[in-house]
Amino acid sequence: MKPSNNVKIRNHKMKKVLIILFFFLSVKSIYAKCKGGGFQFYPEQKEISMNSIFIIQGFAKSQKQIVEFYETKVYLISENGELIELILQKILKGQKDLTQAIFKPEKELNPNTIYYLKHPDKSIDFFTKWNSDLKKREKIHWTTSDLKISESIDSDIQFEFEKTEVIFYGCGPSVNAIINVKNNLDSEILYKTEVVNLSNNRTNTFIIKEINGKLNVGHGMCAGAFAFDKTSKYKVRFTPMNTDGNTDETTEWFEFDNPFLNQK
Repeated sequence: MKPSNNVKIRNHKMKKVLIILFFFLSVKSIYAKCKGGGFQFYPEQKEISMNSIFIIQGFAKSQKQIVEFYETKVYLISENGELIELILQKILKGQKDLTQAIFKPEKELNPNTIYYLKHPDKSIDFFTKWNSDLKKREKIHWTTSDLKISESIDSDIQFEFEKTEVIFYGCGPSVNAIINVKNNLDSEILYKTEVVNLSNNRTNTFIIKEINGKLNVGHGMCAGAFAFDKTSKYKVRFTPMNTDGNTDETTEWFEFDNPFLNQK
């Protein structure tokens, strides 16, 4: 016996309701993750020099712990139990739920030594990250080499503006100006990035990393260093630095429109 037209209509409506409900729950889940928070730690490379800088970056609710570093001390502790204070150099506030603190050790680190990042409150365990190879969380740590300073930066790093881009996701858009970068170094490079709003001459500064040979200047769906209004033009320049904080020459300015203006 074939189902009646009324049954077909009810089934069709039920499918639409389930699709809408699934979409709503998915967006709500993404939104919760965006607002939850998290940390990122630099250098990302495990081997460092004896005079490395350290960056702790937090988004959303985790920004609170970053700002507390004005008052709260942070340490490195060696595998032998030696405690070395990390001296706060500055805190950089991103424009979309992202904040980073930059530290320098109070003294030169020992060579060929494992150091763990340590918070004075032992009940706080956010100095960990997931190790996909070991399938478990591990303490944030680095191993020093026998080098006092990291590899010098190649002054022949090349920068080329590619495009602006807006991609819409469930919880909001990812909005970026994309600059291609080419260098011949094997070691990790950080980029001090300065963005100027040409309508009001306000400057925002943040340290970012290249991803697959590209510098994304802007923000993702959940957080980011830079945000754009919908009428202004902007310019950006970069100062490459190694993991010791030693810098190369600052680039020329690259001007670009708000990414929304070029959206297709």
